[in-house]
Amino acid sequence: MKTSIVEVGGLLSTLSARGVEKQLAKLPGVKKVEVNYVAGSATVTYDEAAVDLKAIKARVHECGYHCRGEQTPKHVCAAEDPPAAVAVAEHEHEGHAVHAGHEKATERAGARDEMAHEMGHGGGMDMQAMVRDMRNRFWVCFIFTIPIFIYSPMGGLFTPPAPPFGLDLNAWLFLLATVAVIWPSWPFFVAAWRALRNGVLNMAVLVVLSVGTGYLFSLGATFLFDGVQFFEAVAVLLVFILLGHWLEMRARAGASDAIRSLMDLAPPKAVVLRDGQELEVPTAEVLKGDVVVIRPGNKIPVDGEVLEGESQVDESMLTGESMPVAKKPGDTVIGATINKSGSFKYRATKVGADTALAQIVKLVQEAQNSKAPAQLLADKASQWLVVIAIVIGLLTFAVWFWGLSATLLFAVTLTITVFVIACPDALGLATPMAVMVGTGLGAKNGILFKNASALEDATKLDVVVFDKTGTLTMGEPQVVEAVAAADTSQDAVLALAATVEQGSDHPLAQAIQKRAEGLKLEPLSGFANIEGKGARAEVGGKNVLLGNRRLMDEEKIDMGRLKDEAARLQGAGQTVVHVAHGGKLTGLIAIADAPRPTAAAMVNKMRERGVEVAMLTGDNQATAERIAGELGITTVIADVLPGQKADKIKELQGQGKKVGMVGDGVNDAPALTQAEVGFAIGAGTDVAMESADVVLMKSDPYDVLGAIELSRATLRKMHQNLFWAVAYNVIAFPAAAGVFYPLVISPEVAALAMSGSSALVAVNALLLKRTRLEGIRQVRASGT
Repeated sequence: MKTSIVEVGGLLSTLSARGVEKQLAKLPGVKKVEVNYVAGSATVTYDEAAVDLKAIKARVHECGYHCRGEQTPKHVCAAEDPPAAVAVAEHEHEGHAVHAGHEKATERAGARDEMAHEMGHGGGMDMQAMVRDMRNRFWVCFIFTIPIFIYSPMGGLFTPPAPPFGLDLNAWLFLLATVAVIWPSWPFFVAAWRALRNGVLNMAVLVVLSVGTGYLFSLGATFLFDGVQFFEAVAVLLVFILLGHWLEMRARAGASDAIRSLMDLAPPKAVVLRDGQELEVPTAEVLKGDVVVIRPGNKIPVDGEVLEGESQVDESMLTGESMPVAKKPGDTVIGATINKSGSFKYRATKVGADTALAQIVKLVQEAQNSKAPAQLLADKASQWLVVIAIVIGLLTFAVWFWGLSATLLFAVTLTITVFVIACPDALGLATPMAVMVGTGLGAKNGILFKNASALEDATKLDVVVFDKTGTLTMGEPQVVEAVAAADTSQDAVLALAATVEQGSDHPLAQAIQKRAEGLKLEPLSGFANIEGKGARAEVGGKNVLLGNRRLMDEEKIDMGRLKDEAARLQGAGQTVVHVAHGGKLTGLIAIADAPRPTAAAMVNKMRERGVEVAMLTGDNQATAERIAGELGITTVIADVLPGQKADKIKELQGQGKKVGMVGDGVNDAPALTQAEVGFAIGAGTDVAMESADVVLMKSDPYDVLGAIELSRATLRKMHQNLFWAVAYNVIAFPAAAGVFYPLVISPEVAALAMSGSSALVAVNALLLKRTRLEGIRQVRASGT
């Protein structure tokens, strides 16, 4: 099975997406389809033996929408169709379009989709182009509505001059209204036809019913029968509809900022060594095994391993890590990160769709296109809302015209008002807009949600279980305390120990050397390793012993007053290194797996938010309780074998708790899968791990708090939007149908309310970007 994210351009309504889903699901071999109206893309899971990407693209075209292929970063070079038809993965940026083929990526300016039959927004438009198109249609409608309003009886502002060319007033208004209505409203007619052809009813159908009914009724009153035309009402109605959709599209474009910025991270060019010469090539043409040359300030084009040179690399754009990371030969580098200082050469190990950037983009797209449980219900409600609006509109006409003997004009006006006031888009936008913004904000902070369900489930957690090593702790030995005898100092003890350990690669020796950095070391001689006990050397003409208590006892070293200190340190689960110089004990060095700097603050903040933190470890109880005590954790599960971790999660779930599990995604995989939400921490570039629901790219436990905070804020936005969308429609229908007569709503006010409702939902979701959340770095507001 393969999963691809393809473009579905030209969606004008949330229910238009439902129509595409229905048609794609009918293709043989397609197992799952999720179309995101906000992002204009679809996640399709399919059997490559039964259907290919070319057939999926063709079906999107048959539905009436344009599809330029898979949505991937512009550096990706992958064949999506057989070689006979060169694969196209097009991404427009700054006026140019990049087409990625099987062997080579070629740039082609001004590329446009071949859909000549599309008369709506035009073939090949991206979201920004659709925003501009809707803006232009709004201004054309608005400009021609002004003279219609002035000339119409409803205007009554002043006595207008006679219509030009000796035309009748109604005929003149017909000409103005035709220009104001036909071209500006054409996308809605196209969208309505597509929806009906795909077996759904959407908001565009309601717009066509309202605008079309008003225009045709006025046309008939002008040329076919005696009656009162209301071209001005239709024009003003359309002005407000177009204004609302223009604002909504701007909000949709803002919600896609995160994924667009990720796609644009990779540099367009790379410098590679071929035949001993430096050659600048498009990033899409970098091959696996190529040696890439990086200089200060360069963006790294693809993933690889450093061969020579050292530097500091800024990885914040992908991992959220604020400090530059030191790189030396043997270290890995990530594509799209920025080299800050030195120059180096590295071998490309992952190119195209295999790069970390491509994997992150795909993960975020799949999460944004996935549907939360609340959205599935909202989608069904939106579909029924259109049917209900049509039924209520027809009943309104029947009751007022035949039942209450109202005038035809009044009955038609109320019917149009009912059609136009219904807002299924507000209901359909409520959840996906919030998910788009939430997952995008998470991606900018190195927090990757795999699906919308994980975003929702993370808000329900009662307890989060952390695997100790590498999550709450650094995962490597560190000097946590040094105790010196009365006649010496801590620095002297550390310097003496580091002198003996020079050149050793033992983890405890490296911990001592790291702590003693910057201290002056003496020359040594006669070094000898004592298996299982420690080491011996001569420093300053005196014998030095470095090791455990057994070595001290064998060498008859008097512990003196440090005996109690050694017992205290050992009782806390720490490894104690004894340092003796000249036959006398000079100090003790305690080594342990130290807590991460942010771990204690994270535990405290989680407790404030009502989430219990538990620690799971294979260490003994003493060591586990020492770490837990430092961090403020009260629930400790120690002496656990790797195969028992999932069972411990089950035990907590058996107590009725919703459990989250934080681990490294390797030996913790069964426990991550068992938990309601699995957090894979310290994933770095390995973002595709199957066992996790949330991938944390840094090894910072504070990101778990950030993920939960972001989930809660996103869910609040979902609930606010759903409440508004439901409440609006409940109040709008009776008001539009004249239930509160003599207080009635005009079609223009109804259009303003409908458009404003959708725009309000979209803007409310975008406000999530400005919400201050613990553990989440604020992002700069988009220009849109």
